[in-house]
This record gives sequence, C-alpha cells and structure tokens, in this order.
Amino acid sequence: MADDQTMSERWENYRPSKTLWFWSVAGAAVLTMIVGFTAGGWTTGGTAREMAENSARDARAKLVANLCVEKFISASDASQTLAKLKETSSYQRDNFITDGGWTKLAGMEKSAPGAADLCADKLAAMDAIPARNVDLSPAQTGG
Repeated sequence: MADDQTMSERWENYRPSKTLWFWSVAGAAVLTMIVGFTAGGWTTGGTAREMAENSARDARAKLVANLCVEKFISASDASQTLAKLKETSSYQRDNFITDGGWTKLAGMEKSAPGAADLCADKLAAMDAIPARNVDLSPAQTGG
C-alpha cells in the first residue's frame, strides 16, 4: 500500500531522525562559514586589525610622499637635485631622499615607512620641475 503514494504524499509523511537533523544543521553551518570566508568577504578580528594597520601605514606613507615631493620641487635648486636623483641608482634613491631630509616632517621623530620610496618614484617619473605660478594680484601686493 505504501508504494501507491505519490511523491507529495511521501514528502508529507517523511519524518527525519534526530541524527539526520544534527548532521544537516552541522553541514549547513560549515558550508556557510566556508562560503562566507572565501567568497563572502568575511574576516576575523585579527585580519581586520592587520588590514586597518596596513591601510593606516600606507596612507601615512602616501601623505608624507606627497609632502616630500612638494618640499623637493619648491627648493631653489630643485632642478639640479632632480638631475642628481635621476643619476642615482633606483635602489639608492630612497636613501637619497631620506638623507636630503625631504621625508622628515615637523613633529615626526622618524619618517613614515615607504614614504621615501614613493617620493623617489614620483620624482623620478618627472621630466622636469613644474613651473611655479606666482600671483601678483593687487590684493597680494597691498595695492
């Protein structure tokens, strides 16, 4: 008589065991974690903290590098110094920038890690020192 049931009747009459429920829930939890950590973008607290520290360090380096470039190109002998920088080998340019003091900012005991490399790369990519525009409008000259 049981073989005469339709598929929907069998589905309605099915009662899973506690063991099947347990392993189904456990499997679903494990699968959820695997998908969440691999494709879902989940991170652990330690990984998130490390990512935040790396982002802060990189942001500091970029800021200091931008200020370094500005200090470098605003110097009176910037063209000659840029030529010396370009003559320096690529692996020594960060030392050239650090020794020149362009990555040292007021209030900082030591320069930001990676800032000298970024600054040297930006400066080495320049063909020439950009011209400075001086605004001599009446408001600035007092007239």
